[in-house]
Amino acid sequence: MTPSPTFGLQEALGFTIESVDGEAIATLTVDDLHLNPHGVVHGAVPFTLMDTAMGGAVMSTIDDGRLCATIEMQTRFHRPVATGRLRATAKVTTAGRRIVHLTAETLDDDNRLVASATASFAVFEA
Repeated sequence: MTPSPTFGLQEALGFTIESVDGEAIATLTVDDLHLNPHGVVHGAVPFTLMDTAMGGAVMSTIDDGRLCATIEMQTRFHRPVATGRLRATAKVTTAGRRIVHLTAETLDDDNRLVASATASFAVFEA
């Protein structure tokens, strides 16, 4: 897998992402920064991991000079998590010239499902 270029939100949240051939993995070690007032990871964290992993998966399949953006994303939260590492995996399910559909899931250290998502991304010229 190839590391993706970093960006501000990634650096602020402290996660890594790698992608290759229509798949990507984003990983994060849970810190107090990621917790909501109830002491568990805020839903925006697994959402962001999956959204970014899906973007990385798309970018690994398109030609240079093209970009992608999320059109829609449906997210389900399955269990809370307060410590450990989160691993979001994304995979392209179907890819057209302009629209790519994907699935993603976030797992905890014990490989338990924390969140899952499906999404559609637009592909366009830079």
